[in-house]
Amino acid sequence: MTAPLTPPPPPHDQSSHQAWQAPPPAGEAAGEYGQHGEYGQDGPGMKTELREAAVIAVAVAVSGVLLGLLWLWLAPHVPLVGDQSGKSWAVYLKDSEGEQAAGVDGTFTLLALAFGAVSAVAVFLWRRRGGVPLVVALGVGGLLASFLAWRLGVWLGPEHDVIAHAKAVGKGVTFSAPLKLGAKGALLAWSLSALVVHLGLMALFGPRDPEPPYEDGPYAAPPA
Repeated sequence: MTAPLTPPPPPHDQSSHQAWQAPPPAGEAAGEYGQHGEYGQDGPGMKTELREAAVIAVAVAVSGVLLGLLWLWLAPHVPLVGDQSGKSWAVYLKDSEGEQAAGVDGTFTLLALAFGAVSAVAVFLWRRRGGVPLVVALGVGGLLASFLAWRLGVWLGPEHDVIAHAKAVGKGVTFSAPLKLGAKGALLAWSLSALVVHLGLMALFGPRDPEPPYEDGPYAAPPA
């Protein structure tokens, strides 16, 4: 006798399993994350980044006014004294071995470093994304702020015409020399401090690149 021929059981519907077993194409997955994720693949757009960078550069540059006022207030004064010989006047340093001139440059440099660090932290808290336009804005804004602070401090400081000042106060009377920045390299302190601090903050707390979905999951596509 032969066993009756029985038809094989109908195959189960695999459409539902195939729907979740097969990973979505890489392009669609990346596009979906870029659309709904917090940080898209293309970011906010170059126009938005440039607009934000311009705002940052202007804000940082304007804050140089505060640096100039603090420098004028905290910088040591260089004492001068006038002497008259006949009708001619001469002005001398009262303390020829004093270090007040170096203290003027040092005060500006330390204040600029502090302002650069504070501006970098503020920008990082405002925009954690980073980006080249933002970094350039920090550097350019810091340089403009330092230049503005330097010129403002010199303008608001003691009188520039030391001979006229000596005549006004009288012979042998001590007066302050004009505020002067001898080390022009101090103008770069703000920018360098801002860039270094911002780079460190981005390395420690900045956003990381998102991992592609289904990369290591249990239903990842088998290697080709």
